[in-house]
Amino acid sequence: MISNAVVDFVVLLGLAGLAYKVKALDLKGITAAFFVGFATLELGGIYPFVALFMFVFLGVLATKYRFKEKVQMGLAEDHRGTRSWGNVLGNGLAAVLFLILEHQLQMDVLWTAAFASIATANADTLASELGKILGRNPRMITNLKRVKPGMNGAVSLQGEIVSLFGALIIAIFAIFVTSYRWQMLLAVTIGGFLGANIDSLVGATLENRGLTNNDSTNFLATLLGGILGAVIFYLTASPV
Repeated sequence: MISNAVVDFVVLLGLAGLAYKVKALDLKGITAAFFVGFATLELGGIYPFVALFMFVFLGVLATKYRFKEKVQMGLAEDHRGTRSWGNVLGNGLAAVLFLILEHQLQMDVLWTAAFASIATANADTLASELGKILGRNPRMITNLKRVKPGMNGAVSLQGEIVSLFGALIIAIFAIFVTSYRWQMLLAVTIGGFLGANIDSLVGATLENRGLTNNDSTNFLATLLGGILGAVIFYLTASPV
């Protein structure tokens, strides 16, 4: 057990150094990501950790994609796309909370919640970063009025498609932790997709009114996306 923890520690140090080198995270972000990653590995094992790593990897690629064009349009992330501790916890804390519960209760429905939470983060990040460039005719999620790309609550058909695929990518890793594989795939994909749209809804309402910021919006979305995924799994996997 101790030897495994040491290996996890060393692997995470290496990944933290890599994240800092490519300027994906600042020092505070690296520290937060280290603890989120360590908790994920120790509580959930390799599959949720790889899913979390895939989210970070794809998020970095999506953020850097046509970055100069995003800067010119005024749509780029601050600090040249380098994220900090708030973004890490906003996207990863809910999954850790679900994994703590799963570790104690040993229930597939909690596995679903953890993966659906990560799927929400991945779906939202990819839709946001790629939708800014690829999206056409974005509309406000609350009233479907035309808005400028990158506004809180703006959605587009292209962004929604990217969001769905982003959730599906994470769902693939979830099927290995349960015997209810198609139910898990379905629940994590839909939960992540709905969670990403909840992020847009919260952004259009609470965040635009100054009641939340980007990080707390992300946390609410990943928490609710995880819960929705768990409900869908429970309804599809439970015997009639």
